[in-house]
Amino acid sequence: MKKFGIISLFCAVFLLSCQGSKDVVNQIKLISFVNPFIGTDGPGNTYPGATVPFGMVQLSPDIGIPGWDRIAGYFYQDSIISGFSHMHLSGTGAGDLYDILIMPTNSRFSKRIEANNFKPFSRFSHEKETASPGYYAVDLLDYGIKAELTATERTGVHRYTFPKDDKTQIHIDLGYALNWDSPTETYLKVVNNTTIEGYRKSTGWAKDQRVYFIIKVSKPFKDYQIFKNDTETTSPVTDKNTKIILNYATSENEQLVLKTGISTASIEGAYKSLNREAPNFDFDVVKNEAENKWEKQLSKIDITIADETKKKIFYTMLYQSMLAPTLLSDHDGNYKGANDQTMNAKGFDRYDTFSLWDTYRAAHPLYTILHPDRVSDMVNSLLAHYKETGLLPVWSMQGNETNMMIGYHAVPVIVDAYFKGIKNFDTELAYEACIKSATDHSRQIDVYMKLGYVPVDENDENWSVSKTLEYAYDDWCIAQFAQALGKTEEYHAFLKRSENWRNVYDSKSTFMRPKLTDGTFVKDFVPKEYSAYFCESNAWQYFWSVQHDVEGLTEIVGGAEKLDKKLDLMFSLNPLPEDKLPIFSTGMIGQYAHGNEPSHHVAYLYDYIGKPWKTQKLVREILDTQYKNEPNGHCGNEDCGQMSSWYVFNALGFYPVNPAQGIYAFGSPLVDAAVVHLENGKKFNVKALHNNAENIYIQSVTLNGTIINRNYITHKEIMEGGTLVFSMGRSPNKESNNTMATSSKIYN
Repeated sequence: MKKFGIISLFCAVFLLSCQGSKDVVNQIKLISFVNPFIGTDGPGNTYPGATVPFGMVQLSPDIGIPGWDRIAGYFYQDSIISGFSHMHLSGTGAGDLYDILIMPTNSRFSKRIEANNFKPFSRFSHEKETASPGYYAVDLLDYGIKAELTATERTGVHRYTFPKDDKTQIHIDLGYALNWDSPTETYLKVVNNTTIEGYRKSTGWAKDQRVYFIIKVSKPFKDYQIFKNDTETTSPVTDKNTKIILNYATSENEQLVLKTGISTASIEGAYKSLNREAPNFDFDVVKNEAENKWEKQLSKIDITIADETKKKIFYTMLYQSMLAPTLLSDHDGNYKGANDQTMNAKGFDRYDTFSLWDTYRAAHPLYTILHPDRVSDMVNSLLAHYKETGLLPVWSMQGNETNMMIGYHAVPVIVDAYFKGIKNFDTELAYEACIKSATDHSRQIDVYMKLGYVPVDENDENWSVSKTLEYAYDDWCIAQFAQALGKTEEYHAFLKRSENWRNVYDSKSTFMRPKLTDGTFVKDFVPKEYSAYFCESNAWQYFWSVQHDVEGLTEIVGGAEKLDKKLDLMFSLNPLPEDKLPIFSTGMIGQYAHGNEPSHHVAYLYDYIGKPWKTQKLVREILDTQYKNEPNGHCGNEDCGQMSSWYVFNALGFYPVNPAQGIYAFGSPLVDAAVVHLENGKKFNVKALHNNAENIYIQSVTLNGTIINRNYITHKEIMEGGTLVFSMGRSPNKESNNTMATSSKIYN
């Protein structure tokens, strides 16, 4: 009996130990799989600093030296840091923001260099640097100072660990500018020995930017020097170039916390940001809250995959998909409007940083699955921009229209949300905004309406073919919206406009070809050349931008077999050594350029001509070759969530070829299993049986236990929850009757 008791006790302890080990495994946080350094080298243009999902603050290190590689302020190959500014763009080609630069220094180092405009700087090493969601830390080697950063939605929080020094300083530089950014008016006021308030107004890519701020420090400064154009003056001070230096004496390993609250509307709004989001100086509390916010969002997709490197890439891409759009309104709902007035968002959070030419393709459709409540706020933000300017945004940021890129791609974002049941917005206003934006006489829309295409402008770059194709796609979206609202006349008018892509198709070259005003095609046309006729692309890459009428595209080239051959050539016609490739033509597979958005749906077009196994092979190749778990891990600009959202969708096994249609075409799932936790409380499960690096071909698909003979799933089916099972194999299944939905019908 005694022996039995000992055995029982041993078994109990063993089981508890096993359970404990299981709990430890289950406690591994998803944030530990995120590598914010992906994209900080090469063409990615991402930043490694601290932010929260869709937050207003992006507190990140600045190298302080301008250039294309440092568009996001940081470049992995560099070796110095010139400070930490509070706002950055993620993965764009636009050198803007970098507001409110803060740099700690001391007496150990005083060297200055012209390359960073003689600002304070320090060398750093990647061995003494770390980044994770909501947190960044680095040792400033020349000063012996450790810098740590974290953030809330509207505040940035710094913690500096100093060595002993009687001449410790904190530099707050509002005149600091990089790349396209330039201050127009800055203001500093010392409120007391722990509080500074001010604003920084600037121009750049966005012409009228305003950041109001309040800075509080955990330790009173001894004294300070305040400067106007590098000449010492008194507080308060207003000028284009102002800065303040706070003076301290610090003991060994003394820590000082600095926190910055911001608003685009007022200093009062900045005070509320700070008081509500970071009322105390407990850095670790803010850091933990930021990590929890990220963990909650990352937990919306729980994947199983044998390759841990791919798991890290997946969760980093999911992380980067949530770095934009960014919050614009403060706690009172106030924000700097696109009409340059202080506006108020009632009943929603106002967002901006809408890189719509990029993100309408995959990022916004991903948000409709993972963040439908936030999508409602985003649509209301687009409509707020319309009310402020009379048009929907094209590429907006910081309450400004930059007019970068082409199309009126707020339209598919709004229409997609409407058909997916995200309707917490004024539908009639949304429809009105779509019509107004599609009938405005700017951006050559007037001549597009007159001729049915955008003609070549002999005097200027105008991307005429690309505009025609993008406008036609948006017109199709408006037609579907009109039909749903019972507006029959406008439905037929915009459906006809959606056929305008045919007007630039040239049957002789079998490409979309630039056309003159008189209706003739330009001469000396070479499809693989990069020219002013195509937006960041060539004729090969833009040929396929008829997502709303793949059937029509197939018919016009002479049928499925001819389209199949053209697709094959697209992915095999490699650039020659003497071909001049522009900076945006990256991630090349033949003429396919994964580093830029017009190519992103092309691999899926095989699904529409009865050869899905070719899609499956290419999707796996792109997933495996164009994303890496390293700083040079993006093959092109990350573009505010588009590149990363493409990966998330494709790793799950499907992708929105026509982003506003409500369906997702099947590719080749990378994950072994995934559970998507939906905001409606349901779960959508994905399983890939027998999945590995060799078994890349779909043999069969079941949805909730029933075999489906089609190459897509609908948004409605995903949101209802259930289980999608792919059975994978090493060889293509060419016998299965895998039909594709028509590309011109809404599925809701």
